[in-house]
Amino acid sequence: MIPKFDDDTALLLIDVQRGVDDLQHWGGPTGRRNNPNAEQVMADLLAMWRARGLPVAFTRHDSREDASPLKFSLPGGVQKEGFEPHDNEIVVEKDVNSGFVGTSLELQLRRAGVHRLVVAGFFTNMCVETTVRMAGNLGFDTYLIHDACATTNRVGLEGTDYEPDLVHDLTVANLNGEFCTALTGSEALGLLQSDAADLNRRQGNE
Repeated sequence: MIPKFDDDTALLLIDVQRGVDDLQHWGGPTGRRNNPNAEQVMADLLAMWRARGLPVAFTRHDSREDASPLKFSLPGGVQKEGFEPHDNEIVVEKDVNSGFVGTSLELQLRRAGVHRLVVAGFFTNMCVETTVRMAGNLGFDTYLIHDACATTNRVGLEGTDYEPDLVHDLTVANLNGEFCTALTGSEALGLLQSDAADLNRRQGNE
């Protein structure tokens, strides 16, 4: 049984920037994406975390690659609407796949008393996967909200065009049970809501 999420549990949103919508860059001329509802699930999680006053963290990607749409100097580097960080939230800027490499993310999370991470964002098999693997290796109790992530098709060495759902599902299968626990957004919200209900009952009995 998973313990309820509480003050030591941070929501980490990875690279929720406009440039992820440039599907031709990520998936080739016929670029395709899975899970069009990912942003809504992320928004629901973010709203609940903020309402509960729990820690929230963001990574923002500023690519080293000249052609990448995820550059702060380009329109694609801007956060998607509704995912702008608040002043009291952790924000780190990175230029590699992991949110922990070359950033203060681990230090800020530790200082905030965070031991558990709930992770969502883009792309499942890239920055999400790398960050989740490192989070697990660093000792964080890590939860991947798989329906709050998305990716694109990938073209293999032999030219096979792998569907985005397949890429996504295999990534989640590789991570679950080894580096994290995979949950749905509804399951994560249920862990928060049940905790809130218990708190209200305790306060009512005082």
